[in-house]
Amino acid sequence: MSAALRVLTGAALDGALEDVARLRIAVFCDWPYLYDGDLAYERDYLDRFRSSAGAVVVGAFDGTRLVGAATGAPLSDHAADFAEAFDDSGLNIGNIFYCAESVLLPEWRGQGLGHGFFDHREAHARWLGLSRAAFCSVLRPPDHPLQPSDYQPLDGFWRKRGYAPLPGVIARFRWRDVDQPQETEKSLQFWSRQL
Repeated sequence: MSAALRVLTGAALDGALEDVARLRIAVFCDWPYLYDGDLAYERDYLDRFRSSAGAVVVGAFDGTRLVGAATGAPLSDHAADFAEAFDDSGLNIGNIFYCAESVLLPEWRGQGLGHGFFDHREAHARWLGLSRAAFCSVLRPPDHPLQPSDYQPLDGFWRKRGYAPLPGVIARFRWRDVDQPQETEKSLQFWSRQL
């Protein structure tokens, strides 16, 4: 079983966003996101990629079925969401490519697609003339009751790719966890590397 990676921009990106929304809901309900997603929110969120001239979706396809996707766009296209997190970082968000989500159905994991997601997004960022890539990961307390006993964080994978946490660069977002009746604030740590 193998999936083919395709880089999607423009109309091809636009045509994939509905499937990306469904993948985000399916994958992010698990640890550590625990996101109780809804399609209306997803469509609104993904519109920012539709409106960004520098956006990309790297799709993992089993034939015509999208089984995984990674999105990215210049961080300046997300300034309203992230500018405050970078205020004291000394970094110019105009030089940063934001590697947003990487979502992959469980049965397709462990085949190197995660590396492909990063390879293609980093290449796209360089093509745009950007000099740094960044993403953020949700922070959860180590004693969280829903953390699976066999959970393996992705820190080692990210570090091998040259990423490191940016000290003090923390974004804050609200969403409803799968076990909660209402939204609560979450902290997300930014990681980055030079390209």
